[in-house]
Amino acid sequence: MRACCLKLCRFLVVVLTLPLSLLGMAGFGALYHRRLFPLLADTITSSYNAKVHKLKRELFRNVATFADSFGTLRLLEIGCGSGANFRFYPDGCTVTCTDPNPGFERYLRRNMDANKHVTFERFLVVSGEELRGVRDESVDVVVCTLVLCSVRDAREVLQEARRVLRKGGAFYFLEHVVSDSDSWIHVCQYIFEPLWSYLGDGCKVTKATWKDLETAGFSQLHIRHVDVFEVSPMIRPHIMGYSIK
Repeated sequence: MRACCLKLCRFLVVVLTLPLSLLGMAGFGALYHRRLFPLLADTITSSYNAKVHKLKRELFRNVATFADSFGTLRLLEIGCGSGANFRFYPDGCTVTCTDPNPGFERYLRRNMDANKHVTFERFLVVSGEELRGVRDESVDVVVCTLVLCSVRDAREVLQEARRVLRKGGAFYFLEHVVSDSDSWIHVCQYIFEPLWSYLGDGCKVTKATWKDLETAGFSQLHIRHVDVFEVSPMIRPHIMGYSIK
């Protein structure tokens, strides 16, 4: 009975979202994706960063240890968005940014100007599943935060991360994930995901991303499950940590 009720509620949300889908088919979707969503995401990111500041400081505290033998740290960020992580990167590192949405570039460059302690190398408009323009084993660290929730195939993104990482390099992640199946948060995630996904440019709140990390083929996986109570209940459950190639 519970499963039937949940499916019915989700179906009703899908129906209510239908007008938005029709607007997307009429051309509004491209306008929202390229113009409005980057602005919305930049605004939300500022608030999110304030709430997870301590977590991000903890997450990135040992990034500098993955510099090469010459002390150079080459960092690639997948799905950089507006550059929310730049302030947490170590002094002197060289950053290459990728995002499939070119609309983020203006916000990205603003954050680069505000974080002169890092060297901005280039911005590539590519998907995480196909990092064209990034050579094999060419970076020391790959960063991916709040990205695997919205990519087409998280497993492909992780394989691309392994491809571009040098041996001994690290993949850092901070992602919201699905809640326990018996929790009220899980109920909300399941019911409202269609609407959340549309407004969030494909963001899914029912992904068990840790399973993809566990099977990605990294030599080491350091992972921690945390509840971020300061954010929306829809994205309260998080995982954070890093994997070593």
